[in-house]
Amino acid sequence: MELKIKGLTKRFGDFTAVNNLDITMGNGVYGLLGVNGAGKTTFMRMLCTLLEPTSGTITCNGRNIITMDSEYRKILGYLPQDFGFYPEFSVEDYLYYIASIKGIPKTVAKKRVKELIIKTGLQKAAHKKMKKLSGGMKRRAGIAQATLNNPEILILDEPTAGLDPSERIRFRNLVSELAEERLVLLSTHIVSDIEYIASEILLMKDGSIVHSGTAEGLVQSMKADVWKCYVGKAEVPALMKKYKISNLKTENGSIQLRIISEEKPLPDAVKEEAVLEDVFLYYFGEKAGVDNDEI
Repeated sequence: MELKIKGLTKRFGDFTAVNNLDITMGNGVYGLLGVNGAGKTTFMRMLCTLLEPTSGTITCNGRNIITMDSEYRKILGYLPQDFGFYPEFSVEDYLYYIASIKGIPKTVAKKRVKELIIKTGLQKAAHKKMKKLSGGMKRRAGIAQATLNNPEILILDEPTAGLDPSERIRFRNLVSELAEERLVLLSTHIVSDIEYIASEILLMKDGSIVHSGTAEGLVQSMKADVWKCYVGKAEVPALMKKYKISNLKTENGSIQLRIISEEKPLPDAVKEEAVLEDVFLYYFGEKAGVDNDEI
């Protein structure tokens, strides 16, 4: 499976939401990482043929996805950030309903619904009404509906939004299982969602891909170091205006700062090993003092 994006651009009037993307993806998990408003959802909606590009093309194994039409959608699974459902439907009824919309034969649908209810851990909720499910259970139902047709391409838009940490871990593990022999693109602004499961991470900012690579490669791409230092509370506001601060906590009466800087920020600062969260701040963050002068 190969998706090739060439010169992909989407404008809304004078605003450019997606700007001249060139990306090639094969099987595996791809993480699309960026702040809210970076253009991730617009990009994904074009990949799902829900929006037409202003210019550029998307091809699947060499064929334009627009001209492929229903043939492309048969191999596509999509979980939007907010997916619709009938609140009075049970989980099982909802999945059968989606299967019918996707044109899945009844005999196949019956088998797939049973398989996915087990795979997504929905056995105890199978006969509960959708409106009574927790946020985590709804996301599980969402991933089940997205994979009913056993898609070769699975697109997940902010799939862990609103989930607690344990549900996010469960969801990541599920995505890893589903990623075997298919292309999975997962967008998020939560670094931990993709740090350990994505074979490649795409950093998106202002509609453009500013960098891409493995988690380790992205860490190495930073042209700044990470420093740990301890300061008094009165010193923090000035440092936050001057530097990007990836972490701040009170420890034994002092404030511990994790600072991203090309130069040693303070005489007693100690160099630390960078992680993907530091990369996120390095590429997307602003100095806290730009819009926040307080701790």
